[in-house]
Amino acid sequence: MSLEGARPCYGRMLLKLSGEALMGPQPFGIHEPVVAAIADQVGEIHALGVETAIVVGGGNIIRGLAASHRGIDRVTGDYMGMLATVINALALQDALEKRDVPTRVQTAIDIREVAEPFIRRRAIRHLEKGRVVIFAAGTGNPFFTTDSAAALRANEIRAEILLKATKVDGLYNADPEIDPAAELLREVTYQEVLEKDLKVMDTAAISLCRDNGIPIAIFNLMTPGNIRRVVCGEQVGSIVRA
Repeated sequence: MSLEGARPCYGRMLLKLSGEALMGPQPFGIHEPVVAAIADQVGEIHALGVETAIVVGGGNIIRGLAASHRGIDRVTGDYMGMLATVINALALQDALEKRDVPTRVQTAIDIREVAEPFIRRRAIRHLEKGRVVIFAAGTGNPFFTTDSAAALRANEIRAEILLKATKVDGLYNADPEIDPAAELLREVTYQEVLEKDLKVMDTAAISLCRDNGIPIAIFNLMTPGNIRRVVCGEQVGSIVRA
């Protein structure tokens, strides 16, 4: 896709990817063509000069809460989920570097043999040097989702927008897969999301973004070029802001 004439509206952004997004049509694991397509989209915005950070989930491998329902201790399950996010981060890093996009993985738990520990100032320096930074292992604490980790890291690196990539076209007032009459909400406030319990991100993540004025864009990751469109200010999906 040509980038000629494209002008980004944001200098620094954080992209939240669910682990399920990496599965593609598979019921489990990593689907390489999907990872490659995501890397292509990230490469587009990197070419525009946008400082890019990514938080990736691990639900394509294991989810801590789901594991606890199967008899695994909740804390243990959450740490297993954090390790799953590291696997996904390394897969995404590999795909990006094959496209000549310099990338660093930082983890909230110490795994120095495969990634850097999360250090806020170092992460910001990587971004300033034009490197994509992938944050893995969530917040490093059990009971917190990767949505909360995304909001936390977005605030820590002073991102101008948080991009929530999904499998649907934006934020709906009901689940569009269940209710065919569900309405797409183009623009809502943080307070409306909290009061109406709209299922976009968990309460802690929404509150963090609200308290620090970081808008949240919700859009369909499966449409090629959507990340670039959002970053360049096109009306794609939904936006949550004050």
